[in-house]
Amino acid sequence: MTCCPQAITAMADSPELAAAKRLLDHAKAQGFRFERLAPGEDAPLRGVRDTPEHCDEIYLAGFAAPESCTAIRRRRSSLIVPGGLPVTARVTGDALTVLHTVVSDWLA
Repeated sequence: MTCCPQAITAMADSPELAAAKRLLDHAKAQGFRFERLAPGEDAPLRGVRDTPEHCDEIYLAGFAAPESCTAIRRRRSSLIVPGGLPVTARVTGDALTVLHTVVSDWLA
């Protein structure tokens, strides 16, 4: 029995998904630690990076859906701050927008 090659070929990632994966790799290289929030390959991701000056957090719920992803940058303080650390930057949008902003603008 022979198999036709067309049935075996896998679909390639879309350009947007490939770009998001590269940005996710850059975020990991900059110190973000990511974990899946639920079982499954398409489950939301949460990324955290702690630096001496900031605590950064990324939430990726969908790669193409608008307003499905968010990131927050909090400034660290030696003082106890009621309500938690103050937010100094926030971005909401699709995965490309959020990851690009964090990787290019929020340097560690």
